[in-house]
Amino acid sequence: MAQKTKEKSGYRAVARYVLISPPKARRVADHVRNVRYPQAVAILDNLPHKAARLLKKVIQSAAANALYQNKNLDEDMLVVRELLVNEGPRMKRLWYRARGRADMVLRRMSHITVVVDEIKKAGE
Repeated sequence: MAQKTKEKSGYRAVARYVLISPPKARRVADHVRNVRYPQAVAILDNLPHKAARLLKKVIQSAAANALYQNKNLDEDMLVVRELLVNEGPRMKRLWYRARGRADMVLRRMSHITVVVDEIKKAGE
């Protein structure tokens, strides 16, 4: 059985150890997945969430990587192909309570991965 060679698909950018919980970031990420790059940036500009700022930064970085590596591309030709928000490590902090007790606070982190790709033509 012949092995298929996997072609490189898209241009990546990764932000690791971002201080936001993954479910909060995924809620915003669902709005811009499989959307053209200019539209995605416009959507994230108008959302009030902290995750919108963080995702916009990573998407812009992936687009910059694409434009730098392929000089024939234009911003209007890009689409957000993949947008993953994975679980990162957790910071453990103490929260001091009454009567000498303490609770554990878990500060959750995320790893955000974005892949932008050029829009395929109908004939391809």
